[in-house]
Parts: sequence; structure tokens; C-alpha cells
Amino acid sequence: MRATLNIPDELIEELMKMSGTKTKTQAICLAIEEYNRRKKVDKLLSLQGKVDMDDTWQEMEEIELKDIENDEKNPG
Repeated sequence: MRATLNIPDELIEELMKMSGTKTKTQAICLAIEEYNRRKKVDKLLSLQGKVDMDDTWQEMEEIELKDIENDEKNPG
């Protein structure tokens, strides 16, 4: 998507230096990706202590391994 933006040159130059990108487009895309990633992390962190989950990964792994064994014994 093309867009015309009025971004101060100093901000773009600093972003390009810090990110090691070669073009303004690369720098802005990287900044947007990082912003989105941080917002997602913040959202997940805000759920800390609010979500009740049972830690049953070991049970799930046992079930999965048994299923694999059964599939190998009884193919197709």
C-alpha cells in the first residue's frame, strides 16, 4: 500500500541507523511489526493471573504418544 506520510527526517534516520535497514520502507515496516508484536505481548501479559489453566501437557503428551503407537500398529 502506498501512503504519503509526514515523518520527521530525524526519526527516520535514527530508526534506520538503529535497525540497520537500508530503506525507509524497510525501517517503517520493521517499526510497525515491532509495535504490533509488543502490543500482543502486552495484551498477553495483562491476562497474567486472570486465566485459569490446568497444566496437563504431560497427560496430553501421553495420549498423543499412545495414538501414534496405535496408528503404527494399525496402519490405514
